[in-house]
Amino acid sequence: MTTQAPMTTQAPINVDVLRSEIERIYSEVSAEQGRDFIFPTGRSWAQELGYPENELRRVPDATVDSFAGVANPWVHGRAQDDESVLDLGCGAGTDLLIAAQMVGPEGRAFGLDMTGSMLERAHRTALEMDLQNVEFHEGLVESLPLEEHSVDLVISNGVIDLVPDKNAVFNEIDRVLKPGGRLQIADVVIHKEVSEDARERIDLWTG
Repeated sequence: MTTQAPMTTQAPINVDVLRSEIERIYSEVSAEQGRDFIFPTGRSWAQELGYPENELRRVPDATVDSFAGVANPWVHGRAQDDESVLDLGCGAGTDLLIAAQMVGPEGRAFGLDMTGSMLERAHRTALEMDLQNVEFHEGLVESLPLEEHSVDLVISNGVIDLVPDKNAVFNEIDRVLKPGGRLQIADVVIHKEVSEDARERIDLWTG
C-alpha cells in the first residue's frame, strides 16, 4: 500500500460551522440518552444491526445508549487477538470497546473523536470495564495522531459521510494502516448527484 500526499477539496460549506454543529448534536446524544433524534440510537438499534452480542452485552448502558451508528462494520469480520484497531469518530465508544475486547490484553484499541464529552464517556466506561488496552485521542479524522503503518484495522461508523474532504480522510487511513491492513466502514452512501443547494445545508450534512 502506497502513501500519497494529502489532498484537499473545496468544501461547499463553512467547515468550522459544520464541525461545531456536529459536536453540538453528538454531545446531545451523549447527554440526553433516551431522547428521540432524527437517527436511531441505543442498544436496541445496535442489536437490530446484528452487533456481536458477546462483546456488546459487556458494554454498559451508559455507553451503548449513546450509540448512533448507521450500520454494522463487524459484518466484515472480527478484529483478531493482538491486533491494533483504530476507530475513527469513536463517539461514546461502543465500537471501540467491542474492538478492545476482541483484540485482548495484548492488542490495542485507539479511539479518535473531536467531541470531548463523548470521549470522556468512553474513557469512563473503559475504566469501568477494566480495559487496559484502550487509548483515546481528541482530534480530526483528516489528521490522525498516529504513526505510519501502525494499525492492523481501521473501523468507522457513520463518520466519513460527515467530512467534506474525504480525500484527506482516506489518505490518512492509507498512511496509518500496516501493509495488508484492513478497512471496515459502515456509512451513508448517496447514489444520486446532490444538488448545490443541498450541499450547502448544514442540517443535511449532520442528519
